[in-house]
This record gives sequence, structure tokens and C-alpha cells, in this order.
Amino acid sequence: MGGINMWGDIAIAFILAFVVAFVATPYTMKIAKKIGAEDIPKDKRRTHKRTIPKFGGPAVILGFLVSTIYLLIVMSLEKTINLFGVEQYAKKLIGFFIAIIILAIFCVIDDTKTIKPLTKLTGQLLAAIIVVLSGITIDGITLPFLNFPEMHEVISVILTIVWIVIVTNAINLIDGLDGLSSGISVISAVSLLIIFVLNGSSMVSIVLITALAGALVGFLPYNFSPAKTFLGDTGSNFLGFSLSIISILGSAKTYTAAVIVLPLIVLGLPIFDTFMAIVRRIIKGKSIKAVFKADKGHLHHRLLAKGYSQKQAVILLYGVSAILGMFAIIICDSGIWKALSFLLIVIVAIVAGYRNFSPERTGKESYECLQCKYIYNPKVGNEKAGIKPGTEFKNLPDSWVCPVCGESKDMFQVHQDDR
Repeated sequence: MGGINMWGDIAIAFILAFVVAFVATPYTMKIAKKIGAEDIPKDKRRTHKRTIPKFGGPAVILGFLVSTIYLLIVMSLEKTINLFGVEQYAKKLIGFFIAIIILAIFCVIDDTKTIKPLTKLTGQLLAAIIVVLSGITIDGITLPFLNFPEMHEVISVILTIVWIVIVTNAINLIDGLDGLSSGISVISAVSLLIIFVLNGSSMVSIVLITALAGALVGFLPYNFSPAKTFLGDTGSNFLGFSLSIISILGSAKTYTAAVIVLPLIVLGLPIFDTFMAIVRRIIKGKSIKAVFKADKGHLHHRLLAKGYSQKQAVILLYGVSAILGMFAIIICDSGIWKALSFLLIVIVAIVAGYRNFSPERTGKESYECLQCKYIYNPKVGNEKAGIKPGTEFKNLPDSWVCPVCGESKDMFQVHQDDR
């Protein structure tokens, strides 16, 4: 592929997707109010205090599809790419686009009327199966320490479906703070783009990942704190689904596993934290039904509880994602040992600078209940519960609960005015 032409195509794909998503998002906000696709802060998981539209996903999808289809048609006519060659990209892309539409239908219903998790999983599996039938599969993994250049067809199909479902849900799991999942997806997409270019991946995959990044950047100004709109399940599922598919399409002969696993590595911390939150609830003897409900055990909620503001928590997680993305890029470009050296330097820098970046606490901060918004003021205390004025929040007994709704201490975070 020609260097100048390639970067020109990348620029067009990004800008077109950006413009379409940026222009379309305000319209999706209006549509959201009409169809009832709004997020109402009715439980303790919500960090916002007002009703916010959650229908930004269609704007991102539209930006992605318009940019991708336009570029692929133009490049095909110019014979820059061959959609009908040995790789059968035309068949794969048609399957991919049909799967996006089917998954979006399930998720739009969930955003407006709410559907059972099993029903949503059915939609994800159906979309994944369509993609596999179109010819998009993980055929092999090649790494210096893990070499499976060819897989049995059954294993390939199962691994592909599992991969798609995992990454799709991983993005959805972290969609808990303004701009978090969309921003991390941008970082993941840019990291994949760099890896694709370094590995000489197909121009089709490069256009796809660039369009995805552009659409997200166009949406992010409306989604970053304080958010005017959310992705909704339609958007978060689309992002995870697309990242999983494009990572397969862009897998080159070298370091295939690094390309495929990158989004999962980027999302590893929140997934692990969610797993630990479920384990904790089981240990506490909560009902089976409660175990599968989202709670305040996610990493971003814990950062809020530590005193970080929403923006600080999001930017901190952006940093983690960027470091992991750079780690994978260095593996592809310079090898595992240089990548490990980079990671070691970053860890040392983080440990050395931890005190400078951690929020300072005087002990006089007020804490807000995430369930009922009751504010514990240490100057006032809680005399009805035997808590004298001047008692810092950290010194409250573990048995202390919110005097209004009965929630435990771990459901409190530093009040916004004290951050």
C-alpha cells in the first residue's frame, strides 16, 4: 500500500466518521426523549443526579457505517483494495454489517423497554454466529511463546464466538462514568490502528478501525463529564462487538495474539474488579439474583470512593488503557523484552509519583450516600447513632449505616464540593 495514499485514506475515514457522529448525536438526544431511552438516576449505581439520554450509540454506528462504506466503495473503484479477492472481504463485511444491525435491534429494545440479560446474550450470540458464517474467524495464534498457526475448525468457531461475546460485554461493564467506555474504546482503537500499520495489515481493517475511532471522537464531546448523553447499551455493545471483529480482521501473520487480546487487556482491570465484586456479594450471603445485578464494586466506583472526582477517575483509567496499548505496540514493533522494560519503567514512575497524584484528605471532608444522597458531615456527626461531632468518616465503626436509607459505609463517596 502506498504510504501517502494510505494516510490520506486514514484521514478521510477519520474525518468523515467524526463529522457524521458529531452532527448526528444531538438528533439522537432528541429521539431519546421521544422513545423513552433515558437514564434515570433511580439506584445507587448511578453517579449522575439528573435524567440523561442514553441513545448516543446510533450516532456512533451511523458515523462508522457512512465512513466505512464510502471509503471502501471509493477504494474499490480506484482498485486500491480488492473486496472480491481471495480474502472475500465483501462477504465478510456484509456479514459484519448485518450482525451490527441485528445486535442494535436487540439493544435499542433494551434501551427503551429493558430486556432480560439472557435475551440480550441471545442477540450477541446471534450476531457472533452471523459473523462466523460470513468467514470471520480466529484461525490461529502466533507468538514467540504461544504458537498455534492452525486450529481445528470447531475450536476456531468456538474461540471466535467466545472472544466476540467477552469483548462485547467487557465494554458494557465499564460504561459507568461519563466518557469512560467511549474514551477507552478510542484508546483501544488507536492502539489497534498503530499495530495494524506496523504489521502491514489489510487496508480494509485499517479503514474500519480508523472510522470507529473517528466516530467515537465525534461523540466524546457530548459524553465526557459532565455528560449530555450516554452511549446506552446500543452504543456500548456496538463498540465491544466492533473492536472484537476488527481485531480479528486486522490480525497479521506476526503477533496475532497481541492484536486480538489487546482490547481484553485494556479492559482487564474493570472485568477483574467486577468479578471480585460478584465474589464479595456471594461471600456476604446475598441472593443468587442479587449476584447478577450491577453494583458499586467496580473499579471506577472505588476510585470515586477514594476521593477522586469523576474526571480524575476517568483520566486515570484512560492512562492505564494507554499504557497497556503502548505495551502491545512495543511488543509488535520491538519485541517482548523492550515492552517489559517499558512496563517496568512505568510501574516505577507510578509508585514514585503516587503521593503527588493521589487525592489529599484532611479528614474534614463530607461523604455522600450514593443511594439516597444523604451527606455525612464530620462537624455535625450522627448523634442519634452515637456518633459525636468531629468524628471523621474513616473513624466511623464498620457497623454504622446511612441513617436515611440504611446503606453501609462502602456506599459513600467524598461529596463533590469537597474534591
